[in-house]
Amino acid sequence: MASSTIWSSGRYDAVGDRIAPIAEQVVDAAGRRNPLHGAALIDLACGTGSAALAAAARGAQVTGLDITPELVAIAARRTGSDAVTWRTGDASDTGLPSGSFDVAVSNMGIIFVDPAQQVAEVTRLLKAAGVLAFSAWTRSPNNPFFDPVVAVLGPPAVSGFSPDQWGDAAILTDRLAPRFDGIEITSDLLRWEFESMAAALHFLREESPMHVATFRRADPSQQQRLATEFENALRPHQEATGTVAFTAPYVVVSATLRA
Repeated sequence: MASSTIWSSGRYDAVGDRIAPIAEQVVDAAGRRNPLHGAALIDLACGTGSAALAAAARGAQVTGLDITPELVAIAARRTGSDAVTWRTGDASDTGLPSGSFDVAVSNMGIIFVDPAQQVAEVTRLLKAAGVLAFSAWTRSPNNPFFDPVVAVLGPPAVSGFSPDQWGDAAILTDRLAPRFDGIEITSDLLRWEFESMAAALHFLREESPMHVATFRRADPSQQQRLATEFENALRPHQEATGTVAFTAPYVVVSATLRA
């Protein structure tokens, strides 16, 4: 999983608040397969806990786990957090007992973990016929939050996986089908909206952890170029009012562990 340093950069809760509506969709998808009231549920790579808290509000017995202590601490201070057991740990190697959970959920979290390790761990944690539900970003041909990074710093280093692979129906089915049945994929769009260009650039430079970390690893010249490229990429999405807004595609996936 990405290092704690990256996820504690900036202000992750600024991101978490914006993707919280997706967490509700993930929990709803899980609930359609397994009644949540009284269910043992784990929110893997829980971030600041939106999915965990949504599940607890529906009566689930919830454990929220994330590798970044700073994010777990924020989650534990939120309203309703007393109903959740919070843990710091790796989503792909939780150390929790096998067969402990009826449901596993994740909102834009486990997509950053080695997929083979993560699927194996979810399979181990779930009871027979347990439910998995999670969200993932879908690759977009025009992404103003990502394209400028490639333009200035080049494409990311080649590795065995990337987060948006989980947004590809063929890839995610190939990963889940050996152990899971009834794979359901629902596509949707998240609207990113900022009151001004300055607010959008502040979000990228000071709040979004992945972007903050990107700026920090760049040299001063690259930082200036990044700021310029982000502004150029966002400019077509600026409305007459000054608001900057665009949509990002994502999927909500649910499946049932084969008994």
